Amino acid sequence: MITVKTYYLVFAALLALTLVTAGAAFVDLGAQWNNLAALAIATIKAILVATYFMHLRHSPRLTLLFAGAGLIWLAHLLVFSFADYLTRSW
Repeated sequence: MITVKTYYLVFAALLALTLVTAGAAFVDLGAQWNNLAALAIATIKAILVATYFMHLRHSPRLTLLFAGAGLIWLAHLLVFSFADYLTRSW
């Protein structure tokens, strides 16, 4: 069981990461590194939301299996879309 204190701590972490994302937009790291930093922070935030607010931390293995299958499906979608983009001769 997740306590209310844990919810508040995760919420505070999400707010802090949102501020870090906004602050990173003002730091010039180069276009690629700024995008990479924003995606890394967004990934951390998504993991926090899925783990605590969607209760994946204390869920049965079958639920974790379906969550993992969704991530694998998303990876396939992105990889094949990017492969199609790279093979076009525009």
